[in-house]
Parts: sequence; C-alpha cells; structure tokens
Amino acid sequence: MAAFVGCHLSWRIRSTTPRDASHSPAIKSPFVLLCCADASPQRRVLVTGAAGFIGFHTALRLAQRGDQVVGLDNFNPYYDVQLKRDRVKQLQLQAPQVTVVEGDITDEPALRRLFDTHRFTHVLHLAAQAGVRYSLEHPLEYVRSNCDGFVKVLECCRRQQQSRQPTLVYASSSSVYGLNQQVPFREEDAVNQPASLYAVTKRMNELAAHAYHHLYGLSVIGLRYFTVYGPWGRPDMACYAFAEAMRAQQPIELYQAGDVEPCRDFTFIDDAVSGTVAALDYGAACEVFNIGNHRMEPLRALVHALERELGVTARKVLVGRQPGDVPRTYANLDKSQRLLGYQPTVSLDEGIRRFVAWYRAYHGSSTTSTVRLVQSE
Repeated sequence: MAAFVGCHLSWRIRSTTPRDASHSPAIKSPFVLLCCADASPQRRVLVTGAAGFIGFHTALRLAQRGDQVVGLDNFNPYYDVQLKRDRVKQLQLQAPQVTVVEGDITDEPALRRLFDTHRFTHVLHLAAQAGVRYSLEHPLEYVRSNCDGFVKVLECCRRQQQSRQPTLVYASSSSVYGLNQQVPFREEDAVNQPASLYAVTKRMNELAAHAYHHLYGLSVIGLRYFTVYGPWGRPDMACYAFAEAMRAQQPIELYQAGDVEPCRDFTFIDDAVSGTVAALDYGAACEVFNIGNHRMEPLRALVHALERELGVTARKVLVGRQPGDVPRTYANLDKSQRLLGYQPTVSLDEGIRRFVAWYRAYHGSSTTSTVRLVQSE
C-alpha cells in the first residue's frame, strides 16, 4: 500500500459517554474531536458514511494519497453493524492516521462543531439510508437521513463563508432515472418518474444542491452510482446476497416481469472510487455525473459468474418484479469521461472473481457443494 505522506494529527477526545474498550481504536465518540495540531495546508476531507461500502474504500484511497481524512458514521443497523466496524478496523490497519467519528448527520449542533474544528476543504457526503425496498416500509427513515440530514450538511458547508467553503461531492443514485425507457441513461435526461421513495430522496438531494449553489455559490457535484459491488460490499445487494444464499444452499430469487429480464450496469468498487476521487479533484460549480460501467448485463450473468467462482449451481426461483424495482439501468459515460477522465476498467467476471476471493477470506470458508437447479413457472 502507498505510504501516507501528509501530516499526522494528535487528537484530544472530549467524552461525555464512556465506550467499551472492545470498540475499534479508530472510532471516537461521542461526536466531538478537538484538533491539537497546527492547521495543515493540505486537503482536509470529511467522509460521511465512512464505515459504509463506498465510504470505506474512498477514505482509504484518499488517505493513501496524502489527504487528511476524518470519517463520520452512525453505524446504522440497516445491515450487519459488525461488517461496518470491521471495515473501520481494516481502515485503521491500512491508514491509522484516519479518524472515524461515531455520530449522526442529523445531529446539527455536533455536525457544526465538527466543521468548525476542522474547516474542511472538501466534503464527500455518502451517508444515507440505503435500499430501495426498505423505503417501502420505513419511509420516514429516508426523509430523516436523506433529506433532513443532507440539508444539514449543506448548511454546514454554507456556514464556512468566513474562510473557504468546502467543495461538496455527494452520492446520488441511478435510481433517479426511475421508469425512464431510453437507455443508456444520460445526465441531461428528465428524471421525473421515480419508482421508489429512495429515488425521490436522491433527486431531492440534487435539487437542494442546485439551490445552494444558486443561492450561496456552493460547489456541488452529485454522483449517480450504478450498482456498485465488490470486496467489503453491502450484504443487502444482489452480489453479496446471492453469494450468501448459494453458500448456504438456499434458493435465490430472480425478479422478472413477463419476458423482460432485469438488467443492471454493474460497477466494480475500484472504478467507483476512481470516479469519486476524480469528482473531488474536479471541483465543478454544479454538476451531476454518472458513475457506472457502461455495460448493461442481465442478472443471470451475475449469477453465472458467482456460480463459476463459488463452485456451486444456484437454486434459481423466478418471481415477479417487486415494488420499487426498475427493469434496467445503463449508464452513458460520455460526460464523466470528458470532464472527469473517468474510465472503468473492471469487467463483471473479473470483479466477481475479486469479490469471491475477499468473501472466502472474510467468512473463512470455502463453498464447493453443488445443489439442484430449480426454476419456478
């Protein structure tokens, strides 16, 4: 791994709530950090959602190239919290100079203290309530985190007028394209047919960011991520969920409506991180970019790749399309390539090979059984 070439910071923690010593030493709580080193001329980057999938990988990439990184995460139990804490432990092993603060973006006073202490030059906002289907049953969680929390991050960026407003790069989603039929999806396409509340909240982020740019001159860049997968991924997404089911010899459900087979633009995590870092470096006034792979692949291609790498035959059960689902996603990358120099390089087959290698190591087991192929009517 590349060595960290920036300045180290000495941290003094003001704590009001004791924490169990078993927690990772990288995690500081309760959301108050006082910087004891002199201000550094280098980039100071806040990464919200730093214990999340993309946040963890990007924080590591930024630290390894010399950026001063502070992470923030509330360790939401939407999926396995231990996986999030393990990511932070891995981050601490590979980049011990990164500090991850445990806290919530909706805690406005604490968020303001964090901004006032560090005077960030860049903010990478990845914290959000994720998941399309979960939004059907828990809509208010999405409004709280994705809307209220996002505006509070915008407000903290705006308040830094006394020095220099940070560049804000935030996670949007390919979900904003909703029920659009024309592919590949282009950034200039109309996005007024959302298929889920999750998509609505991500589109709200784009509109709010535009308003803050117009009103206050804030530099804002939204990234429409397309089905990111890879090592340390999210267990609620197809790649990880299918691997878990196949490992346990359980059936996997493939959603299909009539003759329409769902297709996705699968983006390997290393490519997504490269696009994210490029957006942080670009510093546009107000833009949105697609971060995808520019390959529309059927879900069966994902399943076949997993079968090959895991050495099993999946038990496939076809079910109807679920509420909130869209039939296809496919990213046009002309704008991202032209302005960011973004060029994904990892194919689905290669990405699944890398994912399964990590999956076997993380779970400490090998799957070699073969199970019967089942297909419903």
